Amino acid sequence: MEYDVLIIGAGPAGYVAAIRAGQVGLKTAIIEKTYIGGMCLNYGCIPTKSLLESAKVFEKTKHASEFGIDGIDVEKLSFNWNKAKSRSMGITKKLTAGINYLLKKNGIDVITGTAKIGADNSVFVDGKKISAANIIIATGSKPKETDNKIANAPIIEMEKLFTLETVPDNVIVTGNHVPAVEIAQFFKLIGKKVTLVANSNSFMDGMDNFLISFIARKLKSENIELLLDAYPEKFENGELTIGDNKVKCDLLVNCNSRKAIIPECEIPLELTNRRYIKTSDDFESNLKNVDAIGDASGKSCVAHVASAQGIHVINTIKGIKADFNARTYPINMYTAPEIAQIGMTEKQLKEEGMEIKISEFPLSANGKAMIEGNTEGLIRLLSDKKYGQVLGVQIIAANATDMIAEAGAYMGIEGTIYDVAQTIHAHPTVSEIFMEAGFDAIDKAIHK
Repeated sequence: MEYDVLIIGAGPAGYVAAIRAGQVGLKTAIIEKTYIGGMCLNYGCIPTKSLLESAKVFEKTKHASEFGIDGIDVEKLSFNWNKAKSRSMGITKKLTAGINYLLKKNGIDVITGTAKIGADNSVFVDGKKISAANIIIATGSKPKETDNKIANAPIIEMEKLFTLETVPDNVIVTGNHVPAVEIAQFFKLIGKKVTLVANSNSFMDGMDNFLISFIARKLKSENIELLLDAYPEKFENGELTIGDNKVKCDLLVNCNSRKAIIPECEIPLELTNRRYIKTSDDFESNLKNVDAIGDASGKSCVAHVASAQGIHVINTIKGIKADFNARTYPINMYTAPEIAQIGMTEKQLKEEGMEIKISEFPLSANGKAMIEGNTEGLIRLLSDKKYGQVLGVQIIAANATDMIAEAGAYMGIEGTIYDVAQTIHAHPTVSEIFMEAGFDAIDKAIHK
């Protein structure tokens, strides 16, 4: 069968591209070998954030008496792993059903199987040939394997985390970015002894140094041992040897840096030095009419950017031309408190020789944060000193991952600190910290 668009992979990049293609009248099929919704929906973004939310409720319940709630015996509180897991899987099931409905509603053919890209704008799925005018690779990525030297350790991949019947007491998480920190904090919140092994010299690469320092301090305050630029060497007698450290290990969770999942291809795809599919600014690969989006292209490994790339590619196929601005997407962490960043970091701005002003406002001075008992955190606004344009925003707050979208709106229209200060926010709300930071940037903070 001939299609206008054939998409390989049904994660946030692929299924969003498919829905958009159907909306604009392109005859479209999507190929998926395992999970509709991809890693994000089935064992990544959605289910892990659900677990984190359960852990946060568990922790907050311990402080219920501070809110005037009596009758809770903190000593009897316990975290029910299987109930939290069941709730998480229930959410995934509902969302997966929703995606299947949207694919059907928009006339998308769903093909189950493993794809191999042919030499003539064709794709073979388990031996069956399918032709298309345009092929989009959206196959995602997965954590790099742990070293063979520790193959005998109790290692679990994130894909299998939800198969655990119980959670042991001594957990080691390997990885150096957002997912590793989130999972490490989850286990700590439910009462486990946790070690985070950042097996790279670039811990939290891409985030502002101010936020990296905060994360390191937060981990220390929670007694999560952080081992930087450290590599597990061997496992014996229930202990993992990491440099000069011997750490008791009942469970080793692999959240390592990611590697692209690249489909078999009759004509080799050109790859980057990091082994992702090399693409142009419009996500074109070296193969004619073959694009690569999402994690597979290596330009970003977050779901919301993958979806935006999918829409961009479909619009391009339809002749709708636009630049893809990669600097205005947020990086979110769903820890307690949440952390979010958008735009350029302080280091990047200084490296470009820009003269900037940094404005801050703490949650400890915000009425809604006090009401909710969430006063840890702040907003940090980076602006051009000459014109006042907002160039970067960082937020540490309970709902930072939601609030960062406001910063994206300012930056999308090249807004200034004056725009931020003049935006009226409802009172009391945590989002008032935007207004306060805006006023602070022009040296007229109201409540500081």
